[in-house]
Amino acid sequence: MKNYPKTISNLIECFRKLPGIGEKTAERLALSVLELDDNVTELFSDSIKDIKKKIRRCKICNNLSEEETCDLCKDSSRNHEIICVVEEPKNVVSIEKVGTYHGDYHVLDGLISPLDGVNPEDINIDSLIKRIESHPVKEVIIAVKPSIEGETTALYIKKKLEGFPVIVSKIAHGVPVGIDMDYIDALTLETALEDRKKISES
Repeated sequence: MKNYPKTISNLIECFRKLPGIGEKTAERLALSVLELDDNVTELFSDSIKDIKKKIRRCKICNNLSEEETCDLCKDSSRNHEIICVVEEPKNVVSIEKVGTYHGDYHVLDGLISPLDGVNPEDINIDSLIKRIESHPVKEVIIAVKPSIEGETTALYIKKKLEGFPVIVSKIAHGVPVGIDMDYIDALTLETALEDRKKISES
């Protein structure tokens, strides 16, 4: 950025690399950092370093974690016979905020989309099947956005689980078509979870 010292210009460029941040917003954020207390900037700096060093994927559910197994999978009070399948880690946070679901999760890291070159083997479906093969599971809830990709993924998982003694359900379509899970309000998400429909019988 012209007319700014290199240190500020570099910070502006870093902010611009974040999704949804344009040049003006990046400039405003960078200049705001100058006004922060030293302890806040220290925490900011350490947090950015730590998120790359410490965050890993849970070996069971593929959610974000600082340890080999995430807190949710280690929680003995949860119902480990129900697995809620979501597209990405932030969807877990959205559902947890509702506070009414107390089962396990499984993060796919994407949805099947042949047009975009995303096939079943490209997302985290095989590990879901292995979980169900090795541990007793009564129900799999598919909680992905109601799009073509979401429906394709749900149908594929349903097909892969045929023959297993497990109910496959998906959240009700009170969720607007095409909307990302993180934009759904808590009441809509709670209703969708409670009104989920079976798409296979055990």
